[in-house]
Amino acid sequence: MSSLTQVSESDAPPGARELLLQTASDIMRDGDIVDISLSELSLRSGLNSALVKYYFGNKAGLMKALLDRDMADIVHAVDALLSKDWDPEARLRHHIGAVVDTYFKTPYLNRLLMRLVRESDPDEAHRIADSYLSPLSQAYDKLIKDGIDQGVFRDVDPQLFYFTTTGACDRFFSSRLVLKHCYDTESLTEELRDRYREHCIDFIMAGILAQR
Repeated sequence: MSSLTQVSESDAPPGARELLLQTASDIMRDGDIVDISLSELSLRSGLNSALVKYYFGNKAGLMKALLDRDMADIVHAVDALLSKDWDPEARLRHHIGAVVDTYFKTPYLNRLLMRLVRESDPDEAHRIADSYLSPLSQAYDKLIKDGIDQGVFRDVDPQLFYFTTTGACDRFFSSRLVLKHCYDTESLTEELRDRYREHCIDFIMAGILAQR
């Protein structure tokens, strides 16, 4: 697929934008990396790499759009969870499992987030923080404080709990080399995801539940 200097909407097949984003996500997940080459993107998607410029402006724009796609899904899911009439323990168990599933699907997510915040201009960095980091911080504040107020959770710091939960999932699914050299496995299999989900829920909940 050779790149063209100019492309138009008529050159793009239906769903081309979404396919570029998903292919970029697959490349980073499969390679345990936080970058892509446009030539590999073109090869794996079957699309002209000039469509990156058409849809996103450049590769950096593609990375920002991918972050927006993935983080918007997370914020929406957390908002939906908080709207459910569930008790605090059920909410938190569900959420921890969802965090594991998210990092299994997009293990590059936290590294991409930090890279874009670090490399973006101040306005873009603030946009990312205001759009995704602040809403998640506020959601954790409610998620944990509801449980504390009802006597279900110990008096823990919601901010520190956020780092505990996301850090545990990010570290595990971004440590492919550790899995390879210490445990003789490179694959992020569904069986491994399910085992780690159960482990995280049991381990984290044991640390936050109030003694009864």
